[in-house]
Amino acid sequence: MLYIRSFLFNIVGYGTLLIGCLISSVMGLFSPQSTIGFWNNYMIPFFVFALKKIAGIEVEIRGQQYIKQANCIYAGKHESALETYILTNFIKTAVFILKKELTYIPLFGWAQYFYGMIPINRSAGSKAMKDMLTAARNRINLGRPIIIFPEGTRKAPREEPNYKPGVALLYNHLNVPVIPFATNTAYFWKKSSFLRFPGKVIFEFMEPMPTGMDKNEFMTELQNRIETKCKELNGETEKNYPFNALTHDTAPKN
Repeated sequence: MLYIRSFLFNIVGYGTLLIGCLISSVMGLFSPQSTIGFWNNYMIPFFVFALKKIAGIEVEIRGQQYIKQANCIYAGKHESALETYILTNFIKTAVFILKKELTYIPLFGWAQYFYGMIPINRSAGSKAMKDMLTAARNRINLGRPIIIFPEGTRKAPREEPNYKPGVALLYNHLNVPVIPFATNTAYFWKKSSFLRFPGKVIFEFMEPMPTGMDKNEFMTELQNRIETKCKELNGETEKNYPFNALTHDTAPKN
């Protein structure tokens, strides 16, 4: 049954994203702004609906009192592609900071561009940081929240963290709240696998970071908050869904 449900969801889920990218790529030529509502009101909600009804994956949002729909930055764990697909269902109009190479993908990259995502060229060094800051300030001024994954890439549960300083740059220059979040998506959306394990995906948002911290203090506190909460979610998930944990390529526990 797991294989059948996974197969069916992948057809419906990826088909939804493909159709959405095709339509929004055309819409964006005439009205880029209209692609935001198209994704937020139709395509992503349907994707989340199919995720639950077909794959059996329910999404729980904890810490909803910390969610703001404008003038803020979200910094969290990147465990799978799933968070990039569904977070805007709960944080409306949010834009992701993503690697520039993703925008080169036909249809998918065009849809990202018209939606207003922030691509960065990670090989460009200080120029990439300057460009990211300029684009991020523009999105904040438009009233759009920003989502950044401080490690810059997907990390498996219990894998050694490696936080990059880009999020500290935004914290120090944009003067908006930075809201940490943790997740457990990797247990249900395994990297390089078509299997979609049923269960409860959790996104837990936490109290905004204190203001006025220096770069090192901020990075230490942010990493501690996110990693501590992820460990809690990992333990809860492995207790409730031991089969998922056994079949997942988690990093060593020691």
